[in-house]
Amino acid sequence: MGFLSKLDVPDDPNRFAPAEDEQALALEKDWTLEEEIKAKRKLDFIIMPLLTLGFFCLQLDRGNISNAITDKFMEDVGITQNEFNVGQQMLSLGIVLFEIPSNMILYRVGPGKWLTLQLFLFGTVSTFQAFQNSYGSFIATRFLLGITESGFIPGGLWTLSTWYTRRESAKRIMFFYFGNQFGQASSKLLAFGILHMRGVGGKAGWFWLFTIMGAFTILCGFILGFCLPDSFKNPCSTFLPGHSWFTERELHILRTRVLMDDPMKGKKKKKINIGAFKRAFTNWRLWVHTFISLLNNGPQRAFDTYAPSIVTSFGFGPLNSNAMAAVGLFLQIPTSWLFSWFSDHFNRRGEAVLAGLTCHLIGYIFNRSFTELLHLRGVRYFGVIWTQTFGTFSHPLNIAWMSLTCPDSEVRALAMAMVIMGANIAGIYGAQIFRSEDRPLYKRGFAINLAIISTAIVLALVRFIDDKIRRRKLKGQVELVQESGSDEANEKGLKEKAGFVDDKQPVAV
Repeated sequence: MGFLSKLDVPDDPNRFAPAEDEQALALEKDWTLEEEIKAKRKLDFIIMPLLTLGFFCLQLDRGNISNAITDKFMEDVGITQNEFNVGQQMLSLGIVLFEIPSNMILYRVGPGKWLTLQLFLFGTVSTFQAFQNSYGSFIATRFLLGITESGFIPGGLWTLSTWYTRRESAKRIMFFYFGNQFGQASSKLLAFGILHMRGVGGKAGWFWLFTIMGAFTILCGFILGFCLPDSFKNPCSTFLPGHSWFTERELHILRTRVLMDDPMKGKKKKKINIGAFKRAFTNWRLWVHTFISLLNNGPQRAFDTYAPSIVTSFGFGPLNSNAMAAVGLFLQIPTSWLFSWFSDHFNRRGEAVLAGLTCHLIGYIFNRSFTELLHLRGVRYFGVIWTQTFGTFSHPLNIAWMSLTCPDSEVRALAMAMVIMGANIAGIYGAQIFRSEDRPLYKRGFAINLAIISTAIVLALVRFIDDKIRRRKLKGQVELVQESGSDEANEKGLKEKAGFVDDKQPVAV
């Protein structure tokens, strides 16, 4: 059977669905290690590039506005900086308001269809941003962009959780966020070239920026439509409903290993029961993780929006500033990979988040201190590079840390919604950190960022200490079980109940 294989019975949508009463104890591993590695490698080469590409497009369309303002966007449209900030708040508000409805749709129709449709929708809105000519049209397009983008990130995270085991998901989450980071960096570098088109066809450079990037997103929508499989139950793409990227044997291996890891993934429910809501919303640890992302992302969103303008204020040309503002974002990619590897390989989730937040804090210390060095623009530019390098990846590391705290798949789904909602709410308050009366040095803005990130570090430290105490207690309980001669199942259940992972044990990849 080939790589793109025709399903033997394409008219039976339940062919690959697990039985409703299928439990982990009833499943057996009937494949070799080589077969599993091969199937998982194919899964990685199909799922990960497609979801990462979608995130890349989302960040291109969300972030290109920061490049547009270096090309007289505000003057052309007729808005002030503070009115621009309101538009950024409307983007985040649209995401927050429609996040849950979007994910309800995804859960019912499947990620293959819904994520593909989302790319077409926000690609179209992004393209039509090129025609805005007033404050009203600016507010409307930002709000519509938020609505159409809402749910894509948690939808991508949920999709990863359905195809991978819990331990494997942590690393894939970080890889998924590389799409965001690469989109941040590439948008600024691409803008450097595209904004030179000012005057072509009598249009502004930012007109071509929105048009080209929006059209690219729509093109990528076709790629996801032809290639992104929906689920184990329907392993076909939206535009090729009768073909699967996987053989029956590969699907059996991939599905069974996921069910052995978490049997609840084999039972699709129309709704999450009230008990899961109670377990999630009364779990103080999940709230701590939510606030860590909320506090990290507000300053980061604000800084990312105005980074090209801040570089311009150092005395560099407006268009060159876009390319210069991409340097730290490209450095962020290998840096975040290094932090992710450390977090996964040594299972040091808390340490990785604390280190990332601390480096983020140092960036604002640099920027606030360097405002006094008006004639040393190279030193001030270093502060921008540092902040961009360490500003983003604490959020996905925090998500991976939080996911291992969740006791079951239902709580995990709610926890993902909580943390992504927190990250998007951060965009609402973050949009007002850098205001016109504070420019061009933004001394007040950097001081605010310092206070916010410091609070995030305190919360992460609380969770880190709590994790250490919990592991120590659990290790003692496990040793008591072993000494008493209890069976292996009780010992395993005790470990899983508290989310136990030995400090020396590397996480599965």
